[in-house]
Amino acid sequence: MQNSTRNSGPVQTPDSTLSAVPGDVRRPRIGIPVRLSSSADPDPRVAKANSLFGCIVSLIRDVGGEPVLLTPASLERGLAGPPSSGTTVSAVPGSGTPKSGTADDGTSDGGKVPDAPEALDGVVLPGGGDVDPRLYGEEPGPSLYDVNTEQDRLDIAVARRALDAGMPVLGICRGHQLLNVLYGGTLVQDMTPGTVPHRQIPAAANRPWVWHEVTITPGSKVAKMYAAVQNPDAGGTESAGAGEAPGDEAAAAPDPAAPVEVKIASGHHQAVDRVAPGLLVTAVADDGTVEALEDPDRWVASVQWHPEALELTEEQRLAPFRVFVEACRTP
Repeated sequence: MQNSTRNSGPVQTPDSTLSAVPGDVRRPRIGIPVRLSSSADPDPRVAKANSLFGCIVSLIRDVGGEPVLLTPASLERGLAGPPSSGTTVSAVPGSGTPKSGTADDGTSDGGKVPDAPEALDGVVLPGGGDVDPRLYGEEPGPSLYDVNTEQDRLDIAVARRALDAGMPVLGICRGHQLLNVLYGGTLVQDMTPGTVPHRQIPAAANRPWVWHEVTITPGSKVAKMYAAVQNPDAGGTESAGAGEAPGDEAAAAPDPAAPVEVKIASGHHQAVDRVAPGLLVTAVADDGTVEALEDPDRWVASVQWHPEALELTEEQRLAPFRVFVEACRTP
């Protein structure tokens, strides 16, 4: 099995201004393992994942977090202690070309790279290529893309240290699948098309998502992440046309005991197969696909969809990350 093109530097987030946060409010430090595959890879899904990584970093910053990009080198520097330097490692947006910068040069991650994830308040595991099936006891099939051993190693190391430290963890798409594998579950290597579309077939550059509803368990962590966008003052989550993002139409105030229906941006060919022990399914699609998981004993949650998709309204994008960052702020 051939891996895709690699580079040694992380993907950089788009430039953005730090959101206004009162001086007496601490910005939780949110670690995000960088994407190690180059956007120059012939498979356009790699560049798309790298672009979405930048969206996640920006959203974490916009809701009051301090995003911290984690590289393989940052994990090798030790296990404890505050950051020892103001230098960050970043890359030219969209190019995969590494460069160095400082926290004030306009291209940094908005924070300092810590010696290890234990210096953080929380971790986001973002989307990306497929997890190596050998990690869940299977041989790789022919449908895999961008299986990157170094990416698996980085993401797993960050996730395990975060879990060991008891900090909040949010998984998105690949991160959702990775958490299930880490807890002892397995994945469907390539989904058979069914009654609910989960990706564009064939892929369309101008319409990267399919849009379908998921049913979220009331009272779950993911339901709380979407409570704000169920509020009529925050923009609706009513159904849009096939392949279209939900709009701003008003929605009725939700019943907190009722299942939460949310239209989501979907673009994946793999899914959770056997749910890991210790995780609960908290959202499903109409075809039974596991769309969200959580650990009932700690703040660990994951979603198969992309809450950072640019086609969503601003509040629909911000609300889930705001809830997560607040969880990271709480001791």
